[in-house]
Amino acid sequence: MGDDDVVVVGSGVIGLTTAVVLAERGRRVRVWAKEPAEGTTSAVAGGLWWPYRIEPDDLVGAWSLHTLDVYRELAHDGGRTGVRMVEGVQAQTRLDELGPWAARVPGLRAATPEECAGPALWARLPLIDMPTHLAWLRERLVAAGGVVQERTVGGLGEAFAEAPVVVNCSGIGARTLVPDDDVRPVRGQLVIVENPGVSTWYGRVDATSHEVTYLLPQPGGLILGGTSREGDWSTVPDPVEAADIVRRCARVRPEVAGARVIEHRVGLRPGRSAVRLERETAGGGVLVHNYGHGGAGVTVAWGCAQEAARLATAAS
Repeated sequence: MGDDDVVVVGSGVIGLTTAVVLAERGRRVRVWAKEPAEGTTSAVAGGLWWPYRIEPDDLVGAWSLHTLDVYRELAHDGGRTGVRMVEGVQAQTRLDELGPWAARVPGLRAATPEECAGPALWARLPLIDMPTHLAWLRERLVAAGGVVQERTVGGLGEAFAEAPVVVNCSGIGARTLVPDDDVRPVRGQLVIVENPGVSTWYGRVDATSHEVTYLLPQPGGLILGGTSREGDWSTVPDPVEAADIVRRCARVRPEVAGARVIEHRVGLRPGRSAVRLERETAGGGVLVHNYGHGGAGVTVAWGCAQEAARLATAAS
């Protein structure tokens, strides 16, 4: 075990991105994960960049904007990175309802009535094909000398036995691993259908219920969503909920109603009252927590990774 050794716990988008940043700064990084990235909640995510149900407001803006800048660059090689810049509308949303970050998103503006009825915003935003992006992150990590090891972690002390610095990116697993009772599942269900010709994304959040409505055109099909049920641990798709998702999306794009269903997906977002991104002394070494990103892990991944790496490598 050397001074440059780091163990990152968790192989979702937060863990892999953090590991890449650390490895490219010269650290010897091992990612520990109980399942491959393809089996994580990140692989189920719709993949649209948008600060969605994540706190604290005063930090999320900077994390999101840094991540946006990275994705805009990665979109130049979208076939490999899985990142594309796609036009779309966020319905039932006004600019003055958003934080200061919104003024710094290139091209973000009020939608025209032709683009969307009612108050809405138009933007050309990153839309990430998560299976492709996660595989690319893993390849980039390996190219920087990092290693991904599939193993179940019973406690953070196991990691300190092999590295002086541990970064906890365990997502929903932090509830028992830390343990942290503030971490809770926010269940999301999706339906993937054959795309009948939808080329733009659409999103709408109902703040009064668990329903969210979105259409996200991805290479593997059109993703229809969704739900946001707090405290629900079930990962089994609900057929009634799936039918309701398709009905809601068909009100936006009627051609969706007859589209062939390819797949049903369920993921448990790692909800928390606020992201925990902080450093502490533990296990005789340095422990950095980077979890609790809710439904916006993709949106803040690079900003949080940069801060986590700074905390992990800062002098004591």
